[in-house]
Amino acid sequence: MHQVMRAGINKPKAQQGFTLIELMIVVAIIGILAAIALPAYQNYTVRAQVSEIILAASAGRTDIAEYVSTNGDLPDDGYGLETQQSDKVVSSVWNDGEIVVTAANGIHEDVDGQTIILRPAGYSPGDGTVNWECGGSIPERFRPGSCRDFSESSD
Repeated sequence: MHQVMRAGINKPKAQQGFTLIELMIVVAIIGILAAIALPAYQNYTVRAQVSEIILAASAGRTDIAEYVSTNGDLPDDGYGLETQQSDKVVSSVWNDGEIVVTAANGIHEDVDGQTIILRPAGYSPGDGTVNWECGGSIPERFRPGSCRDFSESSD
């Protein structure tokens, strides 16, 4: 007897698309990555803004170094600083032998209104060289590594 073959009866069907479980696994992986990446990104942006605050005080450091070079000593309180103000800074003042830079509001709840303090650690009147320490009330996790020399307690 002659057997008639029908095309495609015994062939398995080709899979089309993804199964529900595969899609759920992909969504779970994306969720885990987002849960890790978002806080790290937020800390990164706050650190960048705090670096901008420190940069705004850099002109003040130069101004103090020029004063030391010219006059042989640190200036008195209330000395007017030439600082590069930015929208991240409320004020930069020379007070008690320190440059005190106050952060503006709207950066981060732990940074708003807090300070970065640049304090001369030593100076050479002859060549105007001033070594600086950096600290303040902004939490250390947001300050650059070069600005963790001392901490200022908020009383």
